Amino acid sequence: MRTTCIAAAVTAVLLGSCSNPNQDMNNPFFEEWTANHGAVPFDRIRTEHYRPAFERGIADEDREIDAIAHNPEAPTFQNTIEALEYTGALLSKVSGVFYNIMECDGTDDMLALAEEMQPMLSKHALDISLNEELFKRVQTVWEQAKANDFAGLDEAQRRLLRDRYEGYLKAGATLQGEARERWRAVCSELDSLTLLYGQNVQKATGEWSYKLNPDTDLEGLPNFYVESLRENDWKVTLLFPSYRPFMQYSARRDLREMLYRAYNTRCTSGQYDNTDIIRRIVTLRQEKADLLGYRTFADMRLTDTMAKTPEAVNRLLNQLLDAYKKAAVADVAAVADVAKRDGIDQLQPWDFSYYSEKLKTEKYNFNDSLIKPYFSLEKVKQGVFGLATRLYGVTFHKIDVPVYNPDVECFEVIDSDSSFMGLLYTDFFPRETKRPGAWMTEFRGQHINPDGTEQRPLIQIVMSFSKPIGQPGAEGYTPSLLTYEEAQTFLHEFGHSLHGLLTRCKYPSQSGTNVAHDFVELPSQFNENFLGKKEFLDTFAADWQTGEAIPQDLIDRLHRAQTYNAAYSCLRQLSFGMLDMKFHTLGAVADVTRTPAENFPQLADIEQFERDAMAPTKLLATVPGTMMCTSFTHIFSGGYAAGYYGYKWAEVLDADAFAVFEREGLFNPETAKRFRHLLESGDMIEPSELYRQFKGADPSIDALMRRDGILK
Repeated sequence: MRTTCIAAAVTAVLLGSCSNPNQDMNNPFFEEWTANHGAVPFDRIRTEHYRPAFERGIADEDREIDAIAHNPEAPTFQNTIEALEYTGALLSKVSGVFYNIMECDGTDDMLALAEEMQPMLSKHALDISLNEELFKRVQTVWEQAKANDFAGLDEAQRRLLRDRYEGYLKAGATLQGEARERWRAVCSELDSLTLLYGQNVQKATGEWSYKLNPDTDLEGLPNFYVESLRENDWKVTLLFPSYRPFMQYSARRDLREMLYRAYNTRCTSGQYDNTDIIRRIVTLRQEKADLLGYRTFADMRLTDTMAKTPEAVNRLLNQLLDAYKKAAVADVAAVADVAKRDGIDQLQPWDFSYYSEKLKTEKYNFNDSLIKPYFSLEKVKQGVFGLATRLYGVTFHKIDVPVYNPDVECFEVIDSDSSFMGLLYTDFFPRETKRPGAWMTEFRGQHINPDGTEQRPLIQIVMSFSKPIGQPGAEGYTPSLLTYEEAQTFLHEFGHSLHGLLTRCKYPSQSGTNVAHDFVELPSQFNENFLGKKEFLDTFAADWQTGEAIPQDLIDRLHRAQTYNAAYSCLRQLSFGMLDMKFHTLGAVADVTRTPAENFPQLADIEQFERDAMAPTKLLATVPGTMMCTSFTHIFSGGYAAGYYGYKWAEVLDADAFAVFEREGLFNPETAKRFRHLLESGDMIEPSELYRQFKGADPSIDALMRRDGILK
């Protein structure tokens, strides 16, 4: 019966995708991309190409899955587990392009298409994960291998088998009858809601702007920011390169408050209201946990991480809270004292960045205005790429290939032995069609094909830096100049890209950044450490106008300022992690016919729920009506549900790992070689073992506390 239904669905999809032969003949997704190392032919891809490519991709994978599930031969690792790794090539090809472009240059047509395609893609994924014949084969391979103590399988194959088997269990493969149908409904609805949540945030952020009066509204703003406002018709927006400098430098408290409220009331009401969506998402996630017999969604989610349990996560968060809280309170008190000079008795959230910047300038004579002239984007790019060359021997060469937006550049990445490692696409500037934030992803991942040839990756890093002003050589031209934090962001995402570019794995699901969520941030956060080091700064930091190297005095001030507000920043991250864990440790759903608020009364008032969850980390006054959870894309649309703690978990690792480099030599080739092995290994080795192979010991929290000035 199931086979008949799948066959009927495949036939329907094929008829739909073949309804226009001429369109199919011209569809780039139906061709092999051989030019320029398989670069994506963005110049030929049109929105109308996606739907037929999705439809054919679904049909192709359905046939592949059916062939594996009904293979007359006895199940083996090769004909079942390995075969599953290579299904869905066309679907991966189109998805890798469509969803990444939708995030960084998504038109209204693409957003609408994503909503239309979601039910079809959700059904397809569920059909695979709930395919009983397929699961029986996977289960048979697992049980036979386990009975034979996994003889004949190497470590990567054992992990792949375990992950595939446990993945099916966590995807509802053992559910029957009513529970199975409910699982289908829950998963499908979750897919729709997470997509809608993210689109709401993207639209709400992109649509808001306020036009400043250049005669009255620019007090305190530095020249570099004023020039960017002039280029944007004096409009300040909620996009980070616009919002953050305004909050740091504007002396107009009323305007800072206006922006703060606009930023922190995104999606709290009106057309893009996410509050009911949050209630429904967390309820459905908990229901998934209930159906599989887990206590909470976090318990289910954490089984394949380094932390393993919510208790371990909360232990780390509370350990850091105890260690940093006193220093964080002192950080805020020092900023409040500066505000009192201006007659502000109670420091408000919209005051913190402004007076914090003032205090930093007073204490260290260091601020973004001083550092930005030495951090032109082109120079920082030179330094960041050069860091990878010095550590790992890889070089980056700009090449002329089609890109999806004129702002995008593409680089060919070559190893020290002249072998091709991959392509890196860089997208540095904000646009209304780009979601907020910074991220790394891939248009195509690395793996070894069944025929023994290797597919190298196509990696993308996306950020939102201020664009250059004017044209090079013209009067008034200013290049894109980065703040210290923006340069850190570049290094962070570049660290992710190296994880994707250097990987050398056999199987697609184990390559690159396909690792545990609390391990994936280690390579990125590790990279940030170099920015504070003179040996690195000397390779690129030079005044964009004079070419003068960054002065030693400024580097010294930078070093002294590095621990400034580190405790405050730590508690801010802890607050996000605690909120995430509270949302995902609600307990069992009592009655699925009730509303989310009836099942979980604490969700009736989302604002109060957030306030209570963050209470242990509270440092500033609460502003009624504001929330961050309604735009918390990491956990509600970005894959970090019950996983945001991973940033702090990985921060412990990155500080500990960098301490090894400091001890053995910042550019010690043997140390770098061991770390490159970590980057190359993907998920072929247990993360904790992989870290021990690098360091020779387990990580300690002490290195992080020393770096932040908590331990002396």
